[in-house]
Amino acid sequence: MEKVILEMKNITKTFPGVKALDDVNLKVTEGEIHALIGENGAGKSTLMNVLSGIYSYGTYSGDIIFNGELCKFNNIKDSEKKGIVIIHQELALIPELSISENIFLGNERAKGLMINWRETDVEAAKMLERVKLEQNVQTKIKNIGVGKQQLVEVAKALAKDVKLLILDEPTAALNDKDSESLLQLLLELKKDGITCILISHKLNELLRVADNITILRDGSTIQSMKNDGSIDEDDIIKCMVGRELTNRYPSHESNIGEVIFEVKNWNVYDPIIDDRKIIKDVNINIRKGEIVGLSGLMGAGRTEFAMSIFGKAYGRNISGTIIKNGKEIKLNNIREAIDSGLAYVTEDRKTAGLNLIDSIKNNISIAKIKKISKIQFINDNEEIGVTEDFRKKLNIKSPSIIQKAGNLSGGNQQKVVLSKWIFTDPDILILDEPTRGIDVGAKYEIYKIINDLADSGKSILVISSELPEILGICDRVYVMNVGRIVGELPASEASQEIIMKCIMDSNKEVV
Repeated sequence: MEKVILEMKNITKTFPGVKALDDVNLKVTEGEIHALIGENGAGKSTLMNVLSGIYSYGTYSGDIIFNGELCKFNNIKDSEKKGIVIIHQELALIPELSISENIFLGNERAKGLMINWRETDVEAAKMLERVKLEQNVQTKIKNIGVGKQQLVEVAKALAKDVKLLILDEPTAALNDKDSESLLQLLLELKKDGITCILISHKLNELLRVADNITILRDGSTIQSMKNDGSIDEDDIIKCMVGRELTNRYPSHESNIGEVIFEVKNWNVYDPIIDDRKIIKDVNINIRKGEIVGLSGLMGAGRTEFAMSIFGKAYGRNISGTIIKNGKEIKLNNIREAIDSGLAYVTEDRKTAGLNLIDSIKNNISIAKIKKISKIQFINDNEEIGVTEDFRKKLNIKSPSIIQKAGNLSGGNQQKVVLSKWIFTDPDILILDEPTRGIDVGAKYEIYKIINDLADSGKSILVISSELPEILGICDRVYVMNVGRIVGELPASEASQEIIMKCIMDSNKEVV
């Protein structure tokens, strides 16, 4: 008979003005991979924060029973002592410390006040071997990629004698190869008897590795189901959003005008390594009302290109020409880019897109505060009116515009970032991974916003690592590889296979 390792009963958690969890129940069997899914704001991360002690006993109602014992965790240390370890979407690693130092941070191999560094390195090497990461344990975290960093986080959990491993969006920032490696590792850990709770919006990954699936919606348990091959992505989506999304990309009839934005012969050098050219002779153009996709593999140079044209926010020794409405423009800094009608929605909303400890109101107005100011004084009533208007138009789910951005779900945070840049009245919007880490329902809403912006005459450049997304919303696609444009395709002729062929053929040329 299967042993239930975890049972969460009637969990209710309330924040000011919001009931985040409403009588949630979750049952996890020992040695399984259990998927926990739902739209952004459904309560997944909140439930795991309750389980891991981040939200301490007494701040919620309900019971946590782990290995047959009623648990009352007051902090994350309490849950880790029982073998429950959580890996958050934002990795908790210190860039300047070595891999071994990070693995045993807070869990030091020490006697008294003295750390045994030899034992630390030996044990760290054993943990790396378990996660199949071939790397010197003395390597600093800042010198390895995000895929390897994710494996270090798993190694860190294994060093704590983990019994239940919780992973929150572990593959959101990984490329396909690194995602595959991580999923294979979870299957190996399952063989070793380690139980996993996996939170992800990548439904294809969940269906491939999960034994059971629990769906949350609006803070409540909707359904738990066995992944026995009888369910598919559409079944899950219907449970998640409460309706069928027969087409994940809203229909759209484009009304494309003349070319209004061009980048010619664009070259960018690495900001640190003198002779390393990142962007090489790139030429692109965008028409009025057009949605143009920029596709490519991780490391192709898409973000570096976007940031470099946005007021030289990235790079060194930048050369080339930017033409807007038939006239050359010089964008030497971000303020000049904004004033010239450009907007850049970063791929990293939490670090670079938002001030998480500030309100929705202040986040939306900050990029062009002079629009609601007079003689250095902000017109509070106008600011409130503007931000309330954005909250309604973009359907930002929050009790008020005073709520901190950090308390919003990923999808709603993304809507705040979009609102901020739409408020600047741009002619050209660069959207870098606009739906990363958000659920299918929120994605659909973001796509509708993008379509509406194009219909209003805005020119849009969409950077995305998801090929179906590029093909689903764009009118034309540029393919980028190793800093070069290696293909240009109208949407009617583009496919995942053709895009990948452009990339592979260009690799042969480089060789």
